Amino acid sequence: MKINIKDTFNKELKADSDLTNSRRQVVNACYSFVTPRIPSNPKLIHFSDDFAKEIGLENDVNSEAFLKIFSGSEVYPDTNPFAMCYGGHQFGNWAGQLGDGRAINLFELEHNNKHWALQLKGAGETPYSRTADGLAVLRSSIREHLCSEAMYHLGVPTTRSLSLIATGDIVLRDVMYNGNPAYEKGAVVCRVAPSFIRFGNFQLLAARNDLKLLKELTDYTIKYHFPNIKSEDSEKYLSFYKEVVNKTLLMIVEWQRVGFVHGVMNTDNMSILGLTIDYGPYGWLEDFDPNWTPNTTDAQGKRYRFGNQPDIALWNLVQLGNALYPLIEDIPAMQDILDQFSKDYDSQYRKMMQHKLGLENQQEEQLLADLLSNLNASETDMTLFFRNLGNLEKTDTTEKALQKIENAFYKPEEIIESIRENWLKWFALYLGKINSENPTDAERKSAMNAVNPKYVFRNYMAQLAIESAEKEDYSLIQELYLLLKNPYSEQPENEKWFAKRPDWARNKVGCSMLSCSS
Repeated sequence: MKINIKDTFNKELKADSDLTNSRRQVVNACYSFVTPRIPSNPKLIHFSDDFAKEIGLENDVNSEAFLKIFSGSEVYPDTNPFAMCYGGHQFGNWAGQLGDGRAINLFELEHNNKHWALQLKGAGETPYSRTADGLAVLRSSIREHLCSEAMYHLGVPTTRSLSLIATGDIVLRDVMYNGNPAYEKGAVVCRVAPSFIRFGNFQLLAARNDLKLLKELTDYTIKYHFPNIKSEDSEKYLSFYKEVVNKTLLMIVEWQRVGFVHGVMNTDNMSILGLTIDYGPYGWLEDFDPNWTPNTTDAQGKRYRFGNQPDIALWNLVQLGNALYPLIEDIPAMQDILDQFSKDYDSQYRKMMQHKLGLENQQEEQLLADLLSNLNASETDMTLFFRNLGNLEKTDTTEKALQKIENAFYKPEEIIESIRENWLKWFALYLGKINSENPTDAERKSAMNAVNPKYVFRNYMAQLAIESAEKEDYSLIQELYLLLKNPYSEQPENEKWFAKRPDWARNKVGCSMLSCSS
């Protein structure tokens, strides 16, 4: 197996001088060298054929060499794996040093003029593991592997997943943090991105007043990941901040478009490149409830609920701004960037919803407000509603329109009296809008189907794949992987997956309730 290694992070930035793999505070360093743990009996369960080809490894995935490198059994020649040092705010509170507690960066490679960083998640302890073991279980690894690829094919900025490998080891986990730990099968995922630098990398250095290293890290990040920035001095860092704000904005708009809820938007889980990173207790908005969060840890405060994701993104960007301030020292200019985030989010959200509704012109505020009110009135599946909305025709009556989306209702018996009347009133407005615009029914449906996915990676689907995999049946992983490669296509052979969450999954652990160990 020949890989075009192009390491930069662990060559150009300062390393931890302590080479022992002991849990500790790491100061004046961006990372610590660490060797992955050797698994007892690694087995390749699944890989992304698309992404293997993207990075030039499509002919190697079934080789023994691939299994050894991407399970952690061996270190690729002339490379130096490491764990990143960073801090962050967790649930709004400064947590100090966090770092890669169960992620080990293997190397960086170049292929077809693209640069990628590859890391193993679940490959053993690092100096940042604190009281944990640095391992990952099969359950969470399946969720990360499949969701990373599903999000990519949905068109959402995301890290990728190359491979999913069972380690042959068992790992002790308390799934719901309720004092009932149990042993589970271990696994390791190879996740890939142009960079895994997070908001927290800058935050920790600023918090420690290590301004020299903060400048070096920022200069490095701009050099390799924002090469379009040509300005100098403080203007360069201000431009960098603006770019990160804009990339984060685009990611959040896409989350809201497809109904994705991250679940743990801590600043250490925010990519500097505006990529979705760290797939833990995530979920898709099935019942259109803006107050829903999939994270049991967040069940009370609901800080990371679906409807709050834009505000949390802004809050996190403020924290990043605080970290970069010593390099910029221009509060009014930074505030202008943050104010623009709010304005741009509002306009881009409206435009995104306009596209989901298949409208040529900016929709009336009242039309959108009434829709959101109706979706909240009774449990309504977001994915099914918007996909079925594309089936409406200009000649439909309001009754016919309501019939076409009624399978999105979880409790159709509730669609009576005022709820029903409000839906009919809304459809009257909506039908009036589409009749006043030029696109034909077919043209509008095609445009809507391009932004309203038919298939998303619902938690119950993940749970079914997990339960099969625990019995060493990995066929459902492949079935879902293939399904989710084409989420906007009709795929009549897969119609069974175009369905509401089944009743058995409503309150099942892994389907509706997930923890940070998920």
